Amino acid sequence: FPEDLQKLTSNLRTIDLSNNKIEVLPPLIGKFSFLKSLALNNNKLTALPEELCKLKKLETLHLNGNHLRQLPAAFGQLSALKTLSLSGNQLRTVPTQLCGLRHLDVVDLSKNQIQNVPDTVGELQAIELNLNQNQISQISVQLSHCPRLKVLRLEENCLELSMLPQSILSDSQISLLAVEGNLFEIKKLRELEGYDKYMERFTATKKKFA
Repeated sequence: FPEDLQKLTSNLRTIDLSNNKIEVLPPLIGKFSFLKSLALNNNKLTALPEELCKLKKLETLHLNGNHLRQLPAAFGQLSALKTLSLSGNQLRTVPTQLCGLRHLDVVDLSKNQIQNVPDTVGELQAIELNLNQNQISQISVQLSHCPRLKVLRLEENCLELSMLPQSILSDSQISLLAVEGNLFEIKKLRELEGYDKYMERFTATKKKFA
């Protein structure tokens, strides 16, 4: 991480240090108090400093293609965060810290090692959640309670049809459910109770954007 950037802590709104070999993000990152966008894709980060969580104006954070196993405990303090990309890391669960972020719109957790979606996820405020290419075999029914979730991507996981909560189809806000590449045939999904309700939402959304 270039130390010289310190001279610009009160000016910089955007930092993109993707495609380098950065192994450690220094605590001084917390001094960039006006930063709105930070991209550190394809580096060698194994952890993030707690100081990152001081960036109260940060709206976009891209950390794809690193070696992260968890997020800092105070991550929920990034109160302005709207877009978070953590694709291609080593996360084993959906980080609970995300549930405190009230303005979060898009969360990309694809290509990690996530095996289940826990109950806490019901408090997630995101509009789109991408969990493609993980190892998910269990999903909490609480996922259907997410107040703003419209797009749920679960392609190429380890889901049996019986492990997909029916309430996601019948009682959620989800209008796009992508589940190709799991342990069941898509046509079997269409036979589930509640599928017609899901299709009503899907069609209504399609019309809106047509």
